[in-house]
Amino acid sequence: MLELLTLAPDDWALWRRLRLEALAEAPYAFGSTLADWQGDGDREERWRSRLSIPGARNVVAVLDGSPAGMLCGVPGEQAGHAELISMWVSPSARGRGVGDALIHDVARWAAEQGFSTLLLSVMAGNSAAIALYRRNGFADTGRPGQVRADGVHCELVYARNLVPSGSPD
Repeated sequence: MLELLTLAPDDWALWRRLRLEALAEAPYAFGSTLADWQGDGDREERWRSRLSIPGARNVVAVLDGSPAGMLCGVPGEQAGHAELISMWVSPSARGRGVGDALIHDVARWAAEQGFSTLLLSVMAGNSAAIALYRRNGFADTGRPGQVRADGVHCELVYARNLVPSGSPD
């Protein structure tokens, strides 16, 4: 059974557990590193702050009783845009609809908040994530994303229109 939990700052320990697992398992997929969130970076107030982004939706998927994935929706920098960030699904839960459910939840939230576009950034070589995003209605915008810390790799920016066809913008 798949359940989605919306997190609040008091849920920081669950968020911390999954985020550290994600950064360790898939370092190629994130702008942050595991080292950024360990040692001095591993403080309760920092984790609470991460779950306190104004207007954000923080979601954890629980599959058969175990936390299996995470995703955030945050208001974007441009009016009308929300961003999908911090997406991760545990390897044991991949291929079981967890990623689709997380994306569907955040896309619904974004549309309900009045956003017309949902954006995300993904590394060019992350073919499994790109396939998931395309399957969920995202398309490559052709715009380059942030250059990674190595100065070489650049993220791809994908977008999904949230306004139904025929609806006024």
